[in-house]
Amino acid sequence: MRPGRGTFILEEIRGKRNDIYASQSIKEFTESLSQAILQQIPEQKSIGKRFLDLLKGFHPILSYDALTGQPEISFEFTEQKGAEKTLAAIFQFLETQDRRILIAIDEFQQIANYPETNTEALLRSYIQQLKNVRFIFSGSNKHMMNELFNSAKRPFFSSTQMMPLAAIPNNFYATFIKNKFTESNREISDEAIHFLLTWTRTHTYYTQTLCNHLYASSLKRIQEEDVRNICSDLLSSQQATYIQYRRLLSPVQWQLLIAIAKEERVFQPQSKAFLAKYKIGTPANSKRALEALLDKEMIFKEEDLRNSWYQVYDVFLSRWLQLTF
Repeated sequence: MRPGRGTFILEEIRGKRNDIYASQSIKEFTESLSQAILQQIPEQKSIGKRFLDLLKGFHPILSYDALTGQPEISFEFTEQKGAEKTLAAIFQFLETQDRRILIAIDEFQQIANYPETNTEALLRSYIQQLKNVRFIFSGSNKHMMNELFNSAKRPFFSSTQMMPLAAIPNNFYATFIKNKFTESNREISDEAIHFLLTWTRTHTYYTQTLCNHLYASSLKRIQEEDVRNICSDLLSSQQATYIQYRRLLSPVQWQLLIAIAKEERVFQPQSKAFLAKYKIGTPANSKRALEALLDKEMIFKEEDLRNSWYQVYDVFLSRWLQLTF
């Protein structure tokens, strides 16, 4: 799945997706799901009241965000079984409703990192019994998502239909950006938009971040040079963080990260020409460093029908490395 899928899903289903990236356990998964459901069906509605009554049976701690007024839920389970029973009850509640329920869970690969080793099997056992509830699972870690759903050793094997999302076409994105600025009586040149989308690689998160900074500026007419200046400011603000990355990586890993950033796409990381150009060492060194960077999610592997290649995961980091080294 490509970045930006969460917004796409949200637009398509006109609802609220459940992003579990920050969750660290089945308990936190249950809390996140409960909170997302309550926000979608407020307790003022009859179905929301019934759902809240169900949760109260598991003694939750219920509070409300001071700014948004949205409910926030946490549970004090003394053992894992408490979370499992609560989750089963939530799914059963949704199953008995007189309408079709669709649950979109973003960053689903996070469940593989939970300390509870039975999480995948547990969720699969619950989900396969549901007839009235449908699921959309999305995630940013393509390798892990493929492992979850395409490995015969995993509980979710062959349980879904895979649907990779392609990049948003540049012309569509450019029109969208121009219209948004026009709606606020601002102008942005075609050259500025072209540079912006090239610099962010049309990656939704980075495109939105850059546009937000442009929008927050006092500029009424935005030219390419203005976008370049904002880009420079963004990279400067992140420099301290990026320098810390160097201390977390071995010299070979750091050098390989720089090399991939400079190339933007690396098709043959063990080739003699590539290794010599960036002084990375032997193919074995490159292979080990590549695996480490993939494991740390500093880079990712992408492929099409003809080729596969590696890129730096964080676009801003990639641009900083290009400019700094």
